Order: sequence, then C-alpha cells, then structure tokens
Amino acid sequence: MLQPQNNQTDTFISTGVAGLDAILAGGLTKDRLYLLEGDPGTGKTTMALQFLVEGARQGEPVLYITLAENEVELRAVARSHGLPMDGITVHEIIPAESVLDPDEQYTVFHPSEVELGETNRHILSQIDKLSPSRVVLDSLSELQLLAGSALRYRRHVLALKQYFAKRACTALFLDDKTAVGGDQQVRSIAHGVISLQQQESGYGAERRVLRVLKYRGIDYRRGPHDYVIISGGAVAYPRIVAAESREIVVRQQVPSGLAALDALLGGGIEEGSSTLISGPPGTGKSSLAAQFVKAVTARGEKAAMFVFEEALNTLLNRADGIGMSLRQPLADGLLTVAQIDPAELSPGQFSHAVCRAADEGAKVIVIDSLNGYLNAMPEARFLTTHLREVLTYLGQRGVATFLVGVQQGIIGQMGSTVDVSYLADNVLVLRYYEASGAVHKALSVFKKRGSEHETTLRAFDITRHGIKVGPVLADFRGILTGVPVRFGEARDETRHE
Repeated sequence: MLQPQNNQTDTFISTGVAGLDAILAGGLTKDRLYLLEGDPGTGKTTMALQFLVEGARQGEPVLYITLAENEVELRAVARSHGLPMDGITVHEIIPAESVLDPDEQYTVFHPSEVELGETNRHILSQIDKLSPSRVVLDSLSELQLLAGSALRYRRHVLALKQYFAKRACTALFLDDKTAVGGDQQVRSIAHGVISLQQQESGYGAERRVLRVLKYRGIDYRRGPHDYVIISGGAVAYPRIVAAESREIVVRQQVPSGLAALDALLGGGIEEGSSTLISGPPGTGKSSLAAQFVKAVTARGEKAAMFVFEEALNTLLNRADGIGMSLRQPLADGLLTVAQIDPAELSPGQFSHAVCRAADEGAKVIVIDSLNGYLNAMPEARFLTTHLREVLTYLGQRGVATFLVGVQQGIIGQMGSTVDVSYLADNVLVLRYYEASGAVHKALSVFKKRGSEHETTLRAFDITRHGIKVGPVLADFRGILTGVPVRFGEARDETRHE
C-alpha cells in the first residue's frame, strides 16, 4: 500500500541505541534509507536488532530481511543481549542446500541473472505483505555480488530506495564491507551513513569508534564517538562538547575542613574550578584530595572518586588509618567510588561516567591519577584536549575537580609524563625535603585563579589523626631543591670563610 513519504526534516524516530540519538541530533528522520557499515564483528547486527526492537516497542510493524544469517542465529544474538523479539518478523533469503548439488548448477544463465531476480521477488513480497514501518536488510554485500556490476548494483539500490520511500518505510541497510568497491555507491545514495570501526590496542580490550559520515539536512555531532557492546546491546558515548552548555554563575568556595589549609588557599577551593595536586609518590596527594571529599560529604553533599591504581578496599583502609574514614558516606550514598581499569574502559566511556556523576549532584570529583588516565588514552597527544572538555563540562556544573598527578623522582629534579598544569585553575605541589637527618614534606600553592592565596611553603604531615598543615618554613631556603639550607647555617658558613 502506497503512502506519502514524510517530507519533514524534524520528524525523528529513535534508533533504540543508547547515546546514538544524541549523536544524530534527535534520531533518524522517518521514511529515509540509511547505511550502517563496518567490518565483521563491529556490532551492526546488534544495533539493527535494537532499531527494530524500539519500533516493535512503539507498536510498529517491523521486518528483518537476512541474506546471510538464519533466523535461529539472529534470535540467539537477541537472546544473548536480552532483546525481546516479540513483534519482529524475520525473513530468510538464503541459498538452499540444493546449490551444493552439481546437477542443480546453472548452465545457460549466469547465477546473478536468476538469483538476483528471485531475491528481489522475496524482498518485495514481504514488504507488500507486512507494510512495515522499519526494515533492516542484512547485508548489501550479498546484493552486490549478485548484481555482478557496479552499474547494476547502484541502479538496484536506487530502485529499492524509491520502493521503500513510497511505502513510508525507514530502511536500514547493513554493509559488512567484504565485497570490493561497493561502499561508495550506497554512501552516495543513502540519506545517512553511520560507520563502525574496531581499533586494536597493544594491550586490553579493543576500542570501538562510531562516526556519522553523512546525514542530510541535520547538524549532527561530528567526530569519533566511543561505543561498547555489552549485555543489553550497543551503547554509544557522544563526544563531550562543553561549549554546548556554557553559563555564567557566581561560585562559592569549598572549604577543606582544615583551618590551616584553608588559610593557605585563601579560604578554600572555588566551585567549578579544577585543582592539580602534584608531587612524588608517597607525599600524600590522594589523602589531600580525600580531605575535600570528607569535608563535602560531612556537610551532606555528594562526592565521587575515580581511582585507577588503588583498589577500593585499599582506599578505605588507608583512609581509616589516617583518621579520615570514608565508609559512612559511602554507605549513606553521599560518596561513590569507581575503580577504573584503563585496559577495559574507553576514554569516552570514562568521560561519560565522570560527567554523569556531576549530573547526579556530585560537588567534588577526584580523578586519581592522571597517569592512569593517560594509560586509558590510546594516543597521548589527545589527552589534554579530551581532558579540557571534561574539566570545562564539570566546571560549568559547579563541580570542584581534583586531579592527582604523580611526578617522577623523589628529591631534586622532578618530571611528569604529562603536563596539564596550564589547564588546571589551581596547582598544589607537595615536595620532600631533607633536614636534621630526616625526610620531611612541604606543601605550597603554585597557582590559584579564583582568589588570593599564600605564596609560602608550609610543613605538611599525615598522622593517624589526619592531615596536619604546619607553620611556614621561614627558616629554610632551597626547599624545592630537596636539600634546603637553614638561614642560621648559611650565616655560620659565611662567618667561617
């Protein structure tokens, strides 16, 4: 039955894939033909099933036409993801076993002349019978091989496009790119093209990336977007674009709960700011960040911690050992702790987890550490750009973000794998120094954009009763070198010369 094709560009239907509608600026324009392409194993069938499941959920008649996999295999895939197949019609157009019999081989006609016509007849009969509003055709590689030539293949796809359009049907064609030279043909014909890629990594899980190569008349979100295939189907993570939600708001200060530390910071850390806590291993960077978590949860507000190197049990035991227990706010739901495995988590997935914590009301977010975050990125040169978008997003929502950066070395010259100090609004530096036959720690504020602060170096210590920020180290010079000299000792040396 012929129906008028939708002539609007703002009438969308959902893809059924979480996050993909946001990338497509609302979903798919109704009654158009779309191409979903990707190498085998990238998740095309899973996304196609989610597309039809969403249609069936809306009460629409939907059809899956398969030229490769049989119905048993398709239903097994859906069952593995918990996708209901109720209301979805699956029609197989697969060569029968008789093609293996030599007596059944074609002799006068080329197979494409016979099988392409039979395939068309089966497709059109099912469309006329069901009048579906959504159709998936899997896959184009079979049609291309049956067509035999590029001209015949293009004309065939064009005819199918017109056929679906006259029946007010949204068609999703799958292409596994196993045939040679056909993808550009359909790309030029399709109303929209979504490309799926699977990038191998040197260690850990592969990274899956989705790109919208074409979408006529729609200002979609461009660039690469991470996606994963989990139990339940595919999930896309739109690339964070902080500029989409900029706002001007007056921010208050977030106190640490320690009078001496707040004095050093000029009152506290401003809401919406990012703070880099840098220093060599063991100086107390994570404990200093946890102090702000403890302070904000004590006031009944939410916080979130994303830890790369430290296990949750180790984190809780360490906090207990310094009189800064985090168990109660964790039990009360005021604190969430996510233990991140960089080998298994894509950058986009991590960014969305952090931003979701902010959307759910977290006022303080800790990322511990930047070194682990770097390992989560497949290419280090994109780290600062990626991180900038996340920090801007969090800042616009009034979140005080703390980044823990581990410097290489213990005393003397320090180095860092990645320098993001120019991105951070505040930079706190912890250092070891030697004095009187012992190793001590010092804390200083090297940078603070939100307010005035002390430029002094203060003694810093971690005890079983918590963090202690001591007096100004006024009797020393050269603390940042790691081997300072007392002013009195310097005068004595001068006197002896």
